[in-house]
Amino acid sequence: MYIRKSRWTARSIATGELPRKQPGGFTIIELMTVVSIVGILATLAVPSYQAAVLRARETALRHDLFTIRDLLDQHRADQGKYPSSLEALKSAGYLRQIPADPFTSSAGTWQEIAEPSVGAIEGGVVDVYSGSDRVGTNGVPYNQW
Repeated sequence: MYIRKSRWTARSIATGELPRKQPGGFTIIELMTVVSIVGILATLAVPSYQAAVLRARETALRHDLFTIRDLLDQHRADQGKYPSSLEALKSAGYLRQIPADPFTSSAGTWQEIAEPSVGAIEGGVVDVYSGSDRVGTNGVPYNQW
């Protein structure tokens, strides 16, 4: 047999008082504890996030440099000379669009290294570097990768 425990007591019945309810909210101490813990976790997470973003940009830069350099070599193999600019590489159909430098966010900041013209043979772009003056996580400036 189940006996239900009543909130009513003999005293509350005699005095006509309603039983008290327990408050349903959180105390200020509990809230401050939770906010402190969230703050500590955020403090630990933000540097990790920033490092991950930097590594992703460096990976994108490596990929873009590899792709552009490979296409410069393909143009040289196909045409017998290097293109006069990255825009010429694009107009020749080797690139759909010139990728944006991940650190400058612009496609126009690539540093083009040109081969000098020798006699009747015109020079062209033989290499590219990032236009950023920042230093990579490996200690080498991005414009020397």
